[in-house]
Amino acid sequence: MTTSFWDLQNSDVIVFMGSNAAENHPISMKWFLRGKEKGAKVIVIDPRYTRTAAKADIWVPFRSGTDIAVLGGLINYAIQNGKFHREYVVKYTNAPLLVHPDFQFHDGLFSGWDPEKKAYDRSTWGFQTGPDGQPLRDETLEHPQTVFQHIKRIYSEYTPERVSQITGIPVETFLKLAEIITDTGQPGKAAAFVYAMGWTQHTKGVQNIRAATILQLLLGNIGVPGGGIAALRGHANVQGATDLAVLWHDLPGYLGIPNESHKDLATYLEKTTTKDSFWENKPKFMISLLKAWYGEAARPDNDWAFHYIPKVDSRWFSHYDIFQSIYEGTVKGLFVFGQNPAVGSANAGKIPQVMKNLEWLVVVDIFATETADFWHLFGNDPKEVPTEVFFLPAAGPLEKEGSFTNSHRLIQWKHKAIEPLGESRTDGWYAVQLGKRLKALYANSTAKKDEPIRYLVWDYDDPENPNDFDHLKVLKEINGYEVATGKPVSGFGQLKDDGSTACGCWIYSGILVEENGQLVNKADSRKPTPPNRPDGWVEARADGTTDYLHHGWGFCWPANRRVLYNRASADPEGKPWGKVPLVWFDHATGQWKGVDVPDMLPVKPGEVRMGVRFDTPFIMKAGGLGGIWGGTSLVDGPVPVHYEPVESPVQNLLYRQQNIPTARTYQSPYDHYGTPDKYPLVVTTYRLTEHLTSGVMTRNLPWLAEAFAVPFVEISQELAREKGIRNGDLVEVETARGRIRVRALVTARLKPLRLGDRVVHEIGLPIHWAPFSGVAGVQADITNTLTPQAVDANVQIQESKAFLGNIRKVTA
Repeated sequence: MTTSFWDLQNSDVIVFMGSNAAENHPISMKWFLRGKEKGAKVIVIDPRYTRTAAKADIWVPFRSGTDIAVLGGLINYAIQNGKFHREYVVKYTNAPLLVHPDFQFHDGLFSGWDPEKKAYDRSTWGFQTGPDGQPLRDETLEHPQTVFQHIKRIYSEYTPERVSQITGIPVETFLKLAEIITDTGQPGKAAAFVYAMGWTQHTKGVQNIRAATILQLLLGNIGVPGGGIAALRGHANVQGATDLAVLWHDLPGYLGIPNESHKDLATYLEKTTTKDSFWENKPKFMISLLKAWYGEAARPDNDWAFHYIPKVDSRWFSHYDIFQSIYEGTVKGLFVFGQNPAVGSANAGKIPQVMKNLEWLVVVDIFATETADFWHLFGNDPKEVPTEVFFLPAAGPLEKEGSFTNSHRLIQWKHKAIEPLGESRTDGWYAVQLGKRLKALYANSTAKKDEPIRYLVWDYDDPENPNDFDHLKVLKEINGYEVATGKPVSGFGQLKDDGSTACGCWIYSGILVEENGQLVNKADSRKPTPPNRPDGWVEARADGTTDYLHHGWGFCWPANRRVLYNRASADPEGKPWGKVPLVWFDHATGQWKGVDVPDMLPVKPGEVRMGVRFDTPFIMKAGGLGGIWGGTSLVDGPVPVHYEPVESPVQNLLYRQQNIPTARTYQSPYDHYGTPDKYPLVVTTYRLTEHLTSGVMTRNLPWLAEAFAVPFVEISQELAREKGIRNGDLVEVETARGRIRVRALVTARLKPLRLGDRVVHEIGLPIHWAPFSGVAGVQADITNTLTPQAVDANVQIQESKAFLGNIRKVTA
């Protein structure tokens, strides 16, 4: 999330697309509604009329899976009508850069497509360079090979009429929407886009977000007050989990996992470091990480122990690939912490069947789960399941201390309220104990392959509490410290590449500091800015004197900065674009100042070094430029274009290429994919306020279970009449993967969508129920029995927001 919830009071327009914040992130709505109270126009683009839509000025229903068609139409409208922030685009983005002369795009395919490998050669997606190695540019934006002209040509097909035919949005509604949003493409105006699972859970999920990025950069809405893209994470600490590399393809701080081609640290750094960006400090971050993990065993003469880190091969190691590997027999054991894949995974019926191939399974949770009990559920005969299952009791949220990192990168420390019940332990305790036992097991080994375990720094015991671990010691390692003195570093600017510093996650540096000889945990800070209004709000002021971003509350990475890329909030001379400043250049003192921590290199406006302008805002990107053109960063294209979902009721009206060609599907007896002749309805899934993901923590709590005891399927009044279904009827919903029975909720919250000369119906299902665990009376079929295992090629997330199904009334 590039912005802060507190900054949304400055928005002129707030667009919810792919997010139902009122129901899924209800606390965040306080800040969105604050923006509305101050005059922001709120738009909700969603197939369903939700509680968020009820708070909107405009609700725009559209067909699930066509987000890029909508966003592409907005991009085209902004360009064709000159409603983009030209100076911002020219000075702060890569729009003026010249693309490789051999780049092509035709009929839904980019240059370099190999149909046999089902992958792109991305060599023509980069930029032309001059003798100095710098990209060539044309600031008039007129050269036919500029990024801007490529974008203009590609999106010229996304006319209001074509967008309407694809999405179901009437032309006049789209034009109204486009006019409001693109009105923010001028200095001093800003729109914020808000998204969540509605954008991500598609085979083109990453490209959905990229499309919004292009639009926001064209409008000059990134890094400015009231602008940005707000990614609302799936639950309270998803952001923290990804920061610390729970995702398989990263190391902490988004350093990137090494692969088998990285024969040594130098090769890894050369191939993975973005040049002409702040990432040129990556050697400092990486070597400090290796020192944190391997201590004295990480030395210059052994390449800082880089060879101890496992290198991934050509295979994928995502959630769905793990279960495919279990099916294929290559994965023998599985740890499951706080997850219930037998209910929460797409194509959930596959999970308990393939888990029979495991030799052992460890589940750590608060309640019994369908995953832990798979061996005698789902029709499985315990006598025929060889898997040894260990179920270990976990401590609940109130029974442990630690940190939550929420959607706007704000890290807040929480304290234990009560002791864990019985033999329940924290997840961290289990991890620490497992590490200790592995180290003891290999302590006397002389084998080279065991050195990564033997030399791993693993001293997190809490002598005063043997049933937990030392949280501050872990936090100190994450923050970083001087190896010689053990003193915490005050920020990532102190990290070095000579082995003198250790740091577990560079972006968190500064969270734990030493003041007056005492360790101070800034995540535990609770010093909000006093209100400056009678109603108790802290309002942004034009003179920049009010800290409305509450820098004394918690710690926000990086460097307690609340709005990323905030250099973009000022013009090239350092003067704020709008009436509310974030940062500015003080010519009297020769320094950058601001309400927020300035996000830029410490240089003057317009400063040039070795022919390169050094004051550009997007310091983590090549040349400091916002990426309207994605280049080679993604595997499925340098710009987003519309493709139909893997399962779609219609043909792609823009290109011959029906689906995104890089989408990954799986081959097993349990994986099936549907066609519209048998499954004509669009199906989408979603969450409810009263339940959490697979329902383990809410189906077992009587009050929450009773609040929504019975699952349902939302269908429009028109579809109900067509199918002879009445409200409350028992119905069967079927896809190519299976079928479930739920109650019908006939509602005006869903509307039939007219796509040219045909009408398409969409139905919606919440995901939280299961037939086994939970309070009596709330057991039901598993919605994810219906969803396909078709995934985005960049991040392997499933397409559970748009697939095909059918519905019928149960008569017997």
